[in-house]
Amino acid sequence: MGKKLLFIFFIFTVFHLNAQEYIFGNVRSEENAELEDVGVINLRTDEWVQTNREGHFMIAGKDGDKFRIFKNGYERAEFTVNAQNIASAVNIILIRNTQLIEEVELKKSFTGNFKSDSKLLNRPKKVEQLMMDLGGYMSKKSTAGVMAAKAGEFVQPLGPGFPIGKVRNQWDDVDLSIYLQKALGDEYFYDLKIEKSQIQHFIFFVLQGFERQKILKYAYVDGPDMQRFQQAILTKIEKYKSQR
Repeated sequence: MGKKLLFIFFIFTVFHLNAQEYIFGNVRSEENAELEDVGVINLRTDEWVQTNREGHFMIAGKDGDKFRIFKNGYERAEFTVNAQNIASAVNIILIRNTQLIEEVELKKSFTGNFKSDSKLLNRPKKVEQLMMDLGGYMSKKSTAGVMAAKAGEFVQPLGPGFPIGKVRNQWDDVDLSIYLQKALGDEYFYDLKIEKSQIQHFIFFVLQGFERQKILKYAYVDGPDMQRFQQAILTKIEKYKSQR
């Protein structure tokens, strides 16, 4: 009997240690309105979900995980999971973004053909060349001579100094996904039969396995990068739709 109870206790302990913890929450506006289709991303695991019609969400997480909440038209919010978050629901209030962005009218029609559509999206050659030259210049390493003192200038005595750590990226995946949606335009995704509420989710899906380290570092998407992303869209669109 004792061995049987010990075995049951062992099974229960293993199950408890491996059980997946979930974070539950609700997202509302300043006017206390429930917000639908709000993105919630776990920055540790890159898992991403959206709120339902009542503004509720459920996402895997554990103590110490950091989450980012975002929605077009609202300022982004963040919270870190603690024991209290796991025991009870998280209530998030999003503040409306007061920055007005000029509406851009798209007069170009897209066919869904990558080769022809990419030509419509390309910038003028002079602008494209300037942006590529700028990106190349920013990526080059500087030399010590740039900061060297000129004749007659005061030179600060050298001290032991201190470490400043690794330079962080100027963008994260959220910034990149928002840029891509604005750059391509909602109509581009409509032509692919992607609803507006699913555009960000689809972009995150395409970004899986997409090389973007340099893009995030310099916060810059050049023409070839955009073409690579569009090609990735055409490669993954059918797989995405089959999983919906």
